[in-house]
Amino acid sequence: MARGAPVEILDLRHFSSFDLRPLLEDESSVWSRLLEWDYRGSAEMILRYIDAKILPGYAAIERGTVFGYCFFVYEGSKGVIGDLYVDRDRDPQRIRAVELELLDHVIETLQQSPGIHRVEAQLLVHNTGEASRPFVQQGFHRYERLFMTMPLVCSMHTFRAMSDEFEVRPWEDQYYQSAATLITAAYRGHVDSDINDQYRTTAGSLRFLNNIIRFPGCGVFDPAASFMAFHRSTRMPAGVILCSRVKDDVGHVTQVCMVPEHRGKGIGEALVGATHGALRARNFHQLSLTVTKANARAVSLYERLGFTTTHVFDAFVWEG
Repeated sequence: MARGAPVEILDLRHFSSFDLRPLLEDESSVWSRLLEWDYRGSAEMILRYIDAKILPGYAAIERGTVFGYCFFVYEGSKGVIGDLYVDRDRDPQRIRAVELELLDHVIETLQQSPGIHRVEAQLLVHNTGEASRPFVQQGFHRYERLFMTMPLVCSMHTFRAMSDEFEVRPWEDQYYQSAATLITAAYRGHVDSDINDQYRTTAGSLRFLNNIIRFPGCGVFDPAASFMAFHRSTRMPAGVILCSRVKDDVGHVTQVCMVPEHRGKGIGEALVGATHGALRARNFHQLSLTVTKANARAVSLYERLGFTTTHVFDAFVWEG
């Protein structure tokens, strides 16, 4: 580690929101600058969990001040690394060294936790490869993910109409079960079901939907910019797009997928077009999404629709 004051790595549950608040405020500014994402809602939720002493993880301490942290959660037999952040107002070499030390502690804890057979992580504000060493050393698979954005204010893109076989309807809460079934079918055998195992079952997809619709981790769910496509004759769902508000005038697609038998019929473009139009009508200035780089078909579609890659980060998965 680069020279500096001695660093201690301590259990996160020893601290209070008072100790972590300056660090979370600093992190929120990074999310805003890098991703145009208002992280303050998520930060407040993290601080509440810290005060309740129920958030497992580790904190980096220097001269009595918390300047880095990494937390995780347990979901049955799975551990999910929720976040990793070290105060950016330090030498870059020292930042990397502390990040790697925090990750070493978290990965070791998770892999040695009784009953844990899978660990997932997505480090959204870290550049690809930046924090990969501890994961690779412990047998994780690494997947590059793209953060893509599309401007809305001056967007001149014309979205092609989909097949007349289908219609797009605004999101309704009654679509929960149908959307979960659709997501499971869409990701069967797909690389994204390797990254997020919730996609593999309808029950898991329901948990995924509940997380993005009910909780602020991926922004505030925006039903007015979320839609489902249906096959007219069978009335069966054919595709879904879910959007959250991650800043006052920025939308983020948290999910978009189609059932395999209806791919190539313009449903994906129509769904993105519906979200695009709904956000523009309310003077949003940007729409963003994330996509796995290996999903070349989706990347190609988004690029054709006007999205550009502004950031590349990593997802990691370990199966014990």
